[in-house]
Amino acid sequence: MHRFEISLADSDRGVYEELDLRVARHSSESASFLLVRVLAYCLEWAEGIQFSKGGVSDNEEPALSVWDLTGQRLVWIDVGAPSGERLHRASKATARVVLYTDRRLDLLRTSVAGVRIHRSEALLVTAFPRTFLADLEATLDRTNRWTLSVGDGHLYTTVGERTFDTAISPVPLAES
Repeated sequence: MHRFEISLADSDRGVYEELDLRVARHSSESASFLLVRVLAYCLEWAEGIQFSKGGVSDNEEPALSVWDLTGQRLVWIDVGAPSGERLHRASKATARVVLYTDRRLDLLRTSVAGVRIHRSEALLVTAFPRTFLADLEATLDRTNRWTLSVGDGHLYTTVGERTFDTAISPVPLAES
């Protein structure tokens, strides 16, 4: 179990929140995957966001979802490199599907090439550079205190006295 106390300031979306997350790490989950899940939570933060109940071992549910008050899923937030079939089902069932990954975008696109994905042009992918995640992973502890700032398509993550930054620019999964 990891705890993340995050001061989130996302000026691109006008989101300013103090988050206190307790995130279980599945035995098969890499530290990089855990970090991508937490970053996706922050970058998609909205009322009704939740980690999936089944965790990363649940093949039917995304890593995260945003739900409305009636219990309808508004956003399907996947992490990693889901299959094209999974993304197809998600896009048919949910109005908005996004993907956050630690994988190279070209390899991700190759892995789903030839698979029909409903509204693939609307499915946005944010790929975090491995060096950014490796630097952040080196600071990972059971209790983590982050200041996360987003502005002009750039993510700044401050841990203690160190700041790690990367550009974040979601791109369509489907190549134009």
